Amino acid sequence: MIYSIKGKKVWVAGHAGMVGKAIVRRLNTEECKIISCDRKQIDLRRQHEVELWVKKHKPDAIIIAAATVGGIKANDNNPAKFLYDNLMIEANIIHSAHTENVSKLMMLGSSCIYPKYAPQPICENDMLSGPLEKTNQWYSIAKISGVMLCQAYREEYGNDFISVMPTNLYGPGDLFNEKNSHVIPALLMRFDEAKVTGQKSVTVWGSGNPRREFLYSDDLADAVIHSLKNYSDFEPLNIGCGKDISIADLSKIIAGVVGFKGKILFDSSMPDGTPRKLLNSERLSQIGWKPKITLQEGLLKTFLWYKKVQSEGLLRVK
Repeated sequence: MIYSIKGKKVWVAGHAGMVGKAIVRRLNTEECKIISCDRKQIDLRRQHEVELWVKKHKPDAIIIAAATVGGIKANDNNPAKFLYDNLMIEANIIHSAHTENVSKLMMLGSSCIYPKYAPQPICENDMLSGPLEKTNQWYSIAKISGVMLCQAYREEYGNDFISVMPTNLYGPGDLFNEKNSHVIPALLMRFDEAKVTGQKSVTVWGSGNPRREFLYSDDLADAVIHSLKNYSDFEPLNIGCGKDISIADLSKIIAGVVGFKGKILFDSSMPDGTPRKLLNSERLSQIGWKPKITLQEGLLKTFLWYKKVQSEGLLRVK
């Protein structure tokens, strides 16, 4: 183990989101003190507010899970928001961690930092080797900047700042909004609505041909804590499961999980995004981590959670 969190104060920035909640759940099994702040206490886009908060609470370690996120349509419709918000959040937290001598920082990036036509599976050194996918380039540029900011502080000041690149994520706490959701919550919601209302078909955006790798949020959280303890290097670290699936096949599995028996149609007029995105996670495997939850199991867990919070009126839609 490179870094022990036993007895340490760990700040999970973005604790209220799907990823942040999963990380907090995982940290609750560790002998550490979790600290957090909500949006009413601090705006992470405001440098002065972040600096004061870090100075006051003095975390030993920081995990940056805070971000403005969304699916293809949200990225394409809100370029300024996606670029500005994510740049500010990362820069403010990373710089404050440096000035207050935080002993360890991890920034969660995204697999969308890699080129649209990167060789498959994608290795960490493929970053900046080609053009990005245009529909999410604004978010991608912000995340690339965060990765390089961690590298810059590491190189210039010797800070133990690292970054990890998760693949596509899903799980309890995800955003269920037809216009802004990622593919799994959007499809779960659409197929469930079709079943409930008796529709004979469901139309899925795009051709169905793109291939994606998906990781359940609790698996991601376990990988994050494992990497926080066992990884310290200049290069980012991919976090994936090593398997991908076409959107067409994913749709069939989700239809089965939901219990929808109608036809599945595809609207090729909608953008596909990157043709394929599968991460090479060999370096993560080499430090001793592997996923535990299968896609089928994770989708069922997510759907059952969705129906529960939907019935309770607690569904996150924005």
